[in-house]
Amino acid sequence: MDSQRAPVKISRTLATAVAAAVTTPALLLSVTPAFADGKPAAHTEKKPTIAELEKAAADAQKAYDKAVTDESGARKALDDLDSAPAVVALKNAQKDADEAARVKAAADQELTDAKTWQNALPATAGPVDKDLAAQRVAKAEAAVTAADTANATAAGKLATAKKAADQVQNAAKAELERTKGAKAKALADKQAADKALADAKAAGGGGGTGGQGGKCSQDMALTAVLNGFPSQIAAGSSADFSVRVTNGTGKQLDRLWPFVYAYVNGKGGGKDIDKLVHLQWSDAGSNGWKDLPLNQAGPVTNLAAGKSADVKLRLKVDGSTPVGRADLFVAADYRNADGTCGGTPSQARYEFDVLAVGAKPTKTGESKPTTAPRPQGGAAATPLSATATAPKSGALAETGSSSALPQLALSGGAVVLGAGAIALVRRRKAAQH
Repeated sequence: MDSQRAPVKISRTLATAVAAAVTTPALLLSVTPAFADGKPAAHTEKKPTIAELEKAAADAQKAYDKAVTDESGARKALDDLDSAPAVVALKNAQKDADEAARVKAAADQELTDAKTWQNALPATAGPVDKDLAAQRVAKAEAAVTAADTANATAAGKLATAKKAADQVQNAAKAELERTKGAKAKALADKQAADKALADAKAAGGGGGTGGQGGKCSQDMALTAVLNGFPSQIAAGSSADFSVRVTNGTGKQLDRLWPFVYAYVNGKGGGKDIDKLVHLQWSDAGSNGWKDLPLNQAGPVTNLAAGKSADVKLRLKVDGSTPVGRADLFVAADYRNADGTCGGTPSQARYEFDVLAVGAKPTKTGESKPTTAPRPQGGAAATPLSATATAPKSGALAETGSSSALPQLALSGGAVVLGAGAIALVRRRKAAQH
């Protein structure tokens, strides 16, 4: 799926993730933007932007879809040749030729019989008998001549009709072969375009983000909220709900991806439960479900200013998922055709509990978003402050690798980040790249 994001600042992502960490006391982090030294990069050959690669991949997909349709049409045209005018004409010409051949055979037989009868007359036959025999032979000879002419004419028409039908059939076969070749080429082009896009994403954004200075905005006016998400889910079951993204930015968002990530802090400590919890999404009006590559659903396309869009989601909890507290994080990121990009400044956290297999929920109602941390075994929630510092390099810290995650200079003592926070940071960062 096309899931390229322009990188939204890792500093605010980490701060939000820490504040929402399921295994960490309340951290009220004050984070400053992380910028690099700002030194101009050396000139390099311009590479296609992600937007350009996305368009190329989309165009290649359209070309492949058309090639598939063309091949299907050519195959159907070949199968339906029985009703083609040239083939129908050939069938009629064959019937006429068969009838002419039958008439000729009958005329030939009549002439043979007439001559046999004439030759069998006795020498004592009278003039009347001889005259009748001669008339029969003459009539049979005339019928043979007419039958020969009709047969030759029918044979000629048959040959002409067969030639025309062969041309139609050969053209249909050639068209099928052409469309098969075009389909194979379109598939190769599509695979190449998909690979180029995937390689660019894996490399961290290809020819650049397309935004001013490669920076993406944090839009408080862009929101992502869940509807119908339960507060309890039993292991071995699933829950259907939706995420609503609302565009309050004042401009159309060309491509928008909801980001959804699940984390559980069950018995034995926090675990990244990708293999146990399966998130899926569904297109509007579709009953089919798709997985979420990089925890992203969609995209939602061409979302006008002031409008909202709902994306159906499904959370399937494996029977081996540990019982305990869990969270679902929700955010959204966008990219426009002009290269501008951005996303929600933070991830909304929805608490839910994983129950034992077969257990009935004891709570009713939906889970509501919260920014408060989970309580930690009676430990006091101690507010701390932190400042994010950028690594000294020639690129924006927000676009760096995992080693470029902002370092936290904590006042009031050290803190160990929850595994859920770290996993969340890495997941959304991977999605944005």
